[in-house]
Amino acid sequence: MVTLAAQPENIDIDLKRSALIVVDMQNAFAKPGGMLDLFGADISGAASAIHVNQLLLAAARKAGVEIIYLAMTYKTDLSNAGNPSSPNYHKELGLRLMREKPEHAGKLLIDGSWDWQIIDELKPQKNEILIRKSRYSGFVGTNLDDYLQSKNIRNLFLTGITTNVCVESTGRDAFFAEYWPILIGDAVNHTGPKFCADASRWNFENIFGWVTESKDVITVFEKECDASR
Repeated sequence: MVTLAAQPENIDIDLKRSALIVVDMQNAFAKPGGMLDLFGADISGAASAIHVNQLLLAAARKAGVEIIYLAMTYKTDLSNAGNPSSPNYHKELGLRLMREKPEHAGKLLIDGSWDWQIIDELKPQKNEILIRKSRYSGFVGTNLDDYLQSKNIRNLFLTGITTNVCVESTGRDAFFAEYWPILIGDAVNHTGPKFCADASRWNFENIFGWVTESKDVITVFEKECDASR
């Protein structure tokens, strides 16, 4: 067990029962020309989150911490996107843009497209899994819960985009499923006004889990490396 500096209080965790969950670090959300950028959202905070994730992934790999990527994904025929009776059909940004602007049809978050791919800086390694999801939460319609249970994982370090949508949705469902969600505050980027990020952080600190920073996570990862030598 190691003690992780966190808010609202430090917590003791077993890194052998922990996973780093990288949420939707895709071109769609982090790069110029991606879905969020095409919509006109401010993606300027993505660069910092990318850098922090690079450091976290390197430390996690050295420590042998499980790494799981999530990716918002639609099939080419949109059969997993929901029909007009689904709220996802009406509210999810990629689906809306593809309907409203024909030049984007078949290009946003479609499996295998450039928009869908994990950004080059954070590509998964061969032994790391990528779980496709068609809703904001990584637990909905996926095998994430089964996979975590098969690995006896209980602590989830959450990074990625967007803090107040897919990251928070995944963290909420993790809490409901009896996992310990830990938001890495400087490894995420929100969408919308800054109060959206502030609200997500408050929710994690006070209701759904804990908030820590990358330097503190890297510190415990490095302690794990030292202990295993």
